[in-house]
Amino acid sequence: MALSAASLQVGDSRSDVVLDNVSRTQIVMYAGASGDYNPLHSDEVYVTQVAGYPTVFAHGMLSMGATGRVLTDWVGNGRLKSYGVRFVNQVWPGDTLTATATVDAIREEGGQHYADFTVVTVNQDDKPVVTGTATAIVDP
Repeated sequence: MALSAASLQVGDSRSDVVLDNVSRTQIVMYAGASGDYNPLHSDEVYVTQVAGYPTVFAHGMLSMGATGRVLTDWVGNGRLKSYGVRFVNQVWPGDTLTATATVDAIREEGGQHYADFTVVTVNQDDKPVVTGTATAIVDP
């Protein structure tokens, strides 16, 4: 059953662990799937000796995609109309990410019902790594 506007209230939220113990293997697999072979995500020598980071880190789009799961698991597949984020901190190997979506508004426009959300994903230290917004179609 799809999410309905009648079942939502402004301030409702849902949290899910969306990545548990991010591994270097996941990061490399994402590079292969996305075609993004930036050495910041895979080359330990480059990232430590040239770029000055302590180790490789996950692609922003990997954390964005994982964050989107809290939304699609809540509103259903194919119902997101917009979704945008900012990458506010790196995601390191070993991090566990928890995403929270919060209802900001429920509205009707042109006969269609929408819910607007704020999303925040934090690591195991409660440090934000992704922030953003989304809009989804909901049933009346």
